[in-house]
Amino acid sequence: MDKPSKDEAEAAVRTLLRWAGEDPTREGLLDTPRRVVDAYGDWFSGYREDPREYLERTFEEVAGYDEMIVLRDIEFESHCEHHMAPIIGKAHIGYLPRGKVVGISKLARVVEAYARRFQVQEKMTAQIARCIEEVLQPRGVGVVVVGAHECMTTRGIHKRGVSMVTSKMLGDFREDARTRAEFLRFIEVGPGR
Repeated sequence: MDKPSKDEAEAAVRTLLRWAGEDPTREGLLDTPRRVVDAYGDWFSGYREDPREYLERTFEEVAGYDEMIVLRDIEFESHCEHHMAPIIGKAHIGYLPRGKVVGISKLARVVEAYARRFQVQEKMTAQIARCIEEVLQPRGVGVVVVGAHECMTTRGIHKRGVSMVTSKMLGDFREDARTRAEFLRFIEVGPGR
């Protein structure tokens, strides 16, 4: 599949403006096609990234630390692949290291790389967990994602204040109820949180 040029993408935005009933040549809309294409470049920058690369640099001098590591409240913005509407939320990641750890900012970068693609939340949750599992090879991984889907709040059923929660548990997080419960206590997903 050939990637369209920037000019072709801007022409597509002008077509959508005309379809919506607007005049793309009026003063207020003259720069809109360029702005939309630039915004798409930012919103979908995850296609240009390999999330696995963020996890390749690890640290082994951790004095034998082998307990759970949790990074919670990682804010993200994504877009629904069905309606191209925003998904705004937070991701929570936990893992049980096996002799090596990764800088915590790298976990946030993994979330960002997958979020900045067209997504369904279930797939994004699984992608984050599998990436961490495959690269770090920890004893277990837990990922919980909480997202508000604008495709549901601004169109269709118009229900505000609704969030979707998805999780992917691998290794000890899946097999050991105590490990899973400890992780869920650490992140405390729920009302008022």
